Amino acid sequence: MNFGGLPYKTKQFFFVLIKLSIVVGAFYFIYNKLANNQDLDFHDFFQHLNKNGVFSLKNISILLLLTIFNWFFEILKWKTLVSYITTISFKNALEQSLGALTASLFTPNRIGEYGAKAIYFKSTMRKKVMLLNLISNMMQMTITVILGSIGLYLMHSTYDLNVDYFRVSRFLLIIVVIIGFALFGLQQKRFKIKGFSLDKLKSFFKDLPFGIQLSAFGISALRYFIFSFQFYFLLHIFGVELTYLNAMIVITSMYLLASIIPSIFIFDVVIKGSIAVYLFYIVGVDEFTILSIIMIMWLLNFVLPSIFGSYYVLNFNLPKTDSNL
Repeated sequence: MNFGGLPYKTKQFFFVLIKLSIVVGAFYFIYNKLANNQDLDFHDFFQHLNKNGVFSLKNISILLLLTIFNWFFEILKWKTLVSYITTISFKNALEQSLGALTASLFTPNRIGEYGAKAIYFKSTMRKKVMLLNLISNMMQMTITVILGSIGLYLMHSTYDLNVDYFRVSRFLLIIVVIIGFALFGLQQKRFKIKGFSLDKLKSFFKDLPFGIQLSAFGISALRYFIFSFQFYFLLHIFGVELTYLNAMIVITSMYLLASIIPSIFIFDVVIKGSIAVYLFYIVGVDEFTILSIIMIMWLLNFVLPSIFGSYYVLNFNLPKTDSNL
């Protein structure tokens, strides 16, 4: 974020304008998704929630508690990973995590989160911060792939998924080719990512203490079980008669399929909704119920935290050593 030789007051004006734009953009996206959702009429959605007792004190308390735990462990994971390069308080980790969520809400695949978290640190540390954020996301994705693969296998064994094996094989072949080219490129000594050579990348991952890796991976698994249980609890609220095991087979399959489909985060809730509707239709759950659950999960785990995150975005200041940027 370089404003060149502009006067101090002009720099401050542009900086405030950028922060306001991020917050206004996030709120507009949230409003637009709720007011102009073609798949889920807000009035019908509200009535459906009221009919099924979602607004009871007990249900709201449990759902909010699960959301708090979900983000508590996400923040704790970030604090744990950052401890490799510097010590930050839980409050700092909370500010960085929620602020980055708000700033990345409408960026492709939440790519904006990398830059948003990095800017909280001194310029000399930002490349390492971005790598730590990459590790954090890779750990969460690893849990999703492992449990999702098991769930998808069990679902395919139990239900008729009507899979087109030719298309699946073609898709896997393309993935293998892409991975092959990527690995070949990584073997080239001149390969660099934002100034990081391959040797430096390997050294960074290798030097990350095993204790930090193990803790972060364990927290990722814990987070996964929390938000997947939240989905199951919502199924229970809406009167869906599925055992926890059968529900988890579908839920893990849904998160896996939704994660491997590239998407702009704006449409992430739509993609998850489409996949969830298809998978839960197989086990006899109606479309409106699933779309309602997907919307509630989005409101609880993304919209609510991003509202708090907007406060941190508006109150953000560059690190002192970078105040001249």
